[in-house]
Amino acid sequence: MDQHEPLFCCRLKHVFGAPLLTGLLTMGALTLSPRLAPTVLAADQPETGLLVKFTSGSGAVASLTDTTVLPGVVLFVEPGGSPSPFLPAGPFTAVWEGALLADLRGKYVFQAKLNGKLTLEINGAVLFEASATNGATPLSQPVQLNKGANPFRATFTPSGRSDEGAYVRLEWSERAPFTSPIPAAAFTHGASPTLANATQLRFGRELFLEHRCVRCHEEPAQTNGAPELKMDAPSFEGIGARRQHHWMLQWILNPKALRPTAHMPRIFSGPDATSAAEAAAAYLASLQGAGDPPLSAGVYRTEQRAAKPADEPAPADAERKPLYERLHCIGCHDPPDVAQPDPAKISQRHVGVKFLPGKLAEYLRAPQAHYAWTRMPDFHLSESEAKELESWLLAAVPTARVGPAPTAAAILEKGKTLVQTAGCLNCHSLKLENRFAAPKLAELTAERWNGGCLAAQAKPASKAPFFAFNAAQRAALQAFAATDRASLARSVPAEFAERQTRALNCIACHGALEGFPPLELLGGKLKPEWSAQFIGGEIRHKIRYDAHPRGEVWLEARMPAFKSRARHLAVGLAARDGYPPQSPAPPAIDPELAGVGRKLVGKDGGFSCVSCHGVGSLLAMEVFESEGVNLVYSADRLQPDFYRRWLRAPTSIDPQTKMPVYFDEGKSPLTEILDGDAEKQIAAIWQYLQLKEKMVPPGTGAE
Repeated sequence: MDQHEPLFCCRLKHVFGAPLLTGLLTMGALTLSPRLAPTVLAADQPETGLLVKFTSGSGAVASLTDTTVLPGVVLFVEPGGSPSPFLPAGPFTAVWEGALLADLRGKYVFQAKLNGKLTLEINGAVLFEASATNGATPLSQPVQLNKGANPFRATFTPSGRSDEGAYVRLEWSERAPFTSPIPAAAFTHGASPTLANATQLRFGRELFLEHRCVRCHEEPAQTNGAPELKMDAPSFEGIGARRQHHWMLQWILNPKALRPTAHMPRIFSGPDATSAAEAAAAYLASLQGAGDPPLSAGVYRTEQRAAKPADEPAPADAERKPLYERLHCIGCHDPPDVAQPDPAKISQRHVGVKFLPGKLAEYLRAPQAHYAWTRMPDFHLSESEAKELESWLLAAVPTARVGPAPTAAAILEKGKTLVQTAGCLNCHSLKLENRFAAPKLAELTAERWNGGCLAAQAKPASKAPFFAFNAAQRAALQAFAATDRASLARSVPAEFAERQTRALNCIACHGALEGFPPLELLGGKLKPEWSAQFIGGEIRHKIRYDAHPRGEVWLEARMPAFKSRARHLAVGLAARDGYPPQSPAPPAIDPELAGVGRKLVGKDGGFSCVSCHGVGSLLAMEVFESEGVNLVYSADRLQPDFYRRWLRAPTSIDPQTKMPVYFDEGKSPLTEILDGDAEKQIAAIWQYLQLKEKMVPPGTGAE
């Protein structure tokens, strides 16, 4: 009833491949705005990333295969897991193929961090065959890359140890010995009929999950299955106290008429559809007793200091942008008064007739209160912020001017019966007997996937809901039906992260707004434990504050919470970059080396990191343009590999960073500390950071 469904159609070129995407667009499977539509390449034009073929088994028995596209030679598979939902758990082989691009002719070295064996071939020659058990291979011999495309192939087989995760991360460098991840843009691949077929299966599986088909057709065991099997829908408990009766009537009658991207089907068809919808809406409007939702405490910290210097006051509230703009709501929504709505976004023109008075602000403070898997995130709004947003939205749209909901006993009883028998309670929760039954999934043989929910037109006599799937969607679901559907019971974290970051439209902020790092960077940068807390809204302070000590604003947006997906997203982002779901325990801290790190961070003979970075209660001392992260958070946040790459060459990761380059080719300007050895100094600072909240602030030069 209250589904919030942001963009499904971002970055599809990497998911479906250009040939299949072209077909989907031609058949009308997707509606993309010009702003969001990916470039559709010609069939013979290469795409970013590498084709990867997974083969199950060890070669002694009949095997299954699956083909997809990955950004590079990166992979993590948990013990007892599978690299693909279409393959059973157990031994497997992964083969990446495509081309490696070089801007100029040059020599490169390669290194793999892995648990298994990797064979690397470039330009038809084997560069190396190496194996490691949770470690790094030696650097390869320098290999000459030609300007342009260099044919590339990599073959990975996991270690035989079943208690260790299988992983590989291939890196390169023009300057040994320090390597870095190969960017996805450096890899290309051509068209592949096998990929097109495999992608159609993925599309069908995704449609099956997103439309909650298992809710009616028997729910498989959820212990290790796709997390989306647990997706709920807005609760009916007390919905009459939250939603306008007239809006519910229109939504039930035809959800896609209000929102083209709606996943909810049309339940009632034929000449009696309107009267049935009226009765169901009247019954739902009578449900008033759900109580108050748990609201955010509004303790989201956004400023570094409690008070600004008296001589440099903060900008007046009247000079600030509306909160709607500061939170970048336009990334997923069309504002209420937009003249030409973007069909790929969720219009807000209906908010005035959807919510009862005061309930929009309540919803904004706790969007997940009655719908755990809502795509509307929690921005940790305070009461005043929620009211500000509500007032801004309602000022631009008409409010409902309709009479009260019908209360006649006969209509309410009819509506109650319809809710019980039409399938509503398979998705929506309510303390009421569910009298709807549908065929079990095992009974739905492939030939039965031509009618019912997949019918091309609504049939008045049918009891099946009408989803209005187009031809491409029906074909994808039918292709998925032809499988054994065992993939529903398998969870592949990296694939979940790819699906859900696309569904949640994460790239509307990440890589698009200042202060939001590119999405493809996050799995290799952040520890999954910390990411899970941050995505789940359990860390309610900004990592980088949004107000400069002098008062001017530099980062107005904030990271919202997606609590139901947080752990799955964090683990999936890490797996996508070849990292495990649990960070290895760090070695014991060396107090002496940590003391050296403390000196290096300070102003007294160190790098003066405290000019831009706070250390616990010691605030950043001399922020010129952009304040850095408070260093007590660094060890919990950062993957050690990323930390080392960042200190060695921050501009290679973020060309716009204000972080200075202190180390050049393994040398430090502070030659009197640890013999000027850059790697030793970087290790010493990491030891100091490992102290976290126990860090004693370094010297500031004022003692």
